[in-house]
Amino acid sequence: MKHIHSAKNPQVKQWKKLLTKKERDNTGTFLVEGFHLVEEALMENRIEELIISENKDIPPAWNYGDIPVTVVTDDIILQLAETEAPQGIFAICSQIEELTKTAAFKKYLLIDAVQDPGNLGTMIRTADAAGMDAVIVGKGSVDVYNSKVLRSAQGSHFHLPIVRGDLEKWVEKLKEAQIPVYGTSLEGGKAYTSYEPSDTFALIMGNEGSGVSKTLLSTTTANLFIPLYGKSESLNVGIATGILLYYLRK
Repeated sequence: MKHIHSAKNPQVKQWKKLLTKKERDNTGTFLVEGFHLVEEALMENRIEELIISENKDIPPAWNYGDIPVTVVTDDIILQLAETEAPQGIFAICSQIEELTKTAAFKKYLLIDAVQDPGNLGTMIRTADAAGMDAVIVGKGSVDVYNSKVLRSAQGSHFHLPIVRGDLEKWVEKLKEAQIPVYGTSLEGGKAYTSYEPSDTFALIMGNEGSGVSKTLLSTTTANLFIPLYGKSESLNVGIATGILLYYLRK
């Protein structure tokens, strides 16, 4: 167990860099904060290093084996924290770069240019709850490992694979595998209840303002929409994702 007392320590500076997308991409790692997220990461063997305040204890029930542990001052905790009331524990976790064993995968959520971290985190959490096999996040979306996305997803990053990818290529690949791909569009689509629930499908959800790109919509198996019965012009993309995923799955 290592101890660091100075915020100027090179190791602390390296951890702070993980608050940026550039460094997360460079290292293939990301930082999670708080006991709940750290425990979720621990249970799925995704932790490379534990960081804990000198005034906190690792829960005795945690089996962290030979994972390196660094004890730091509360000043260092405050430098790393992105919450208002830090719990004094962090973990450096490994990213998932690409999907393996996709032969057994039947249900996918594809995300096209969703920019709000809370929305993306909610969509990942919803995909997890609805039993999706994988989430593919396309270009133009907020970073999957943004701290607000992580907090909003509540640990679902560790429950199912979430990768960044070219959605056009994924649509092609899924259709070749005989998996129907549904786009979402108010124009030119049918009400979602026109389609039968299935044990295999892919759903594309799009940007908060402009929806799924027209290029992607032109490549799908079919496009659908959720009817609006009141005066609202649209549904929040996270709410819409929940309605559709739960309806479409058997």
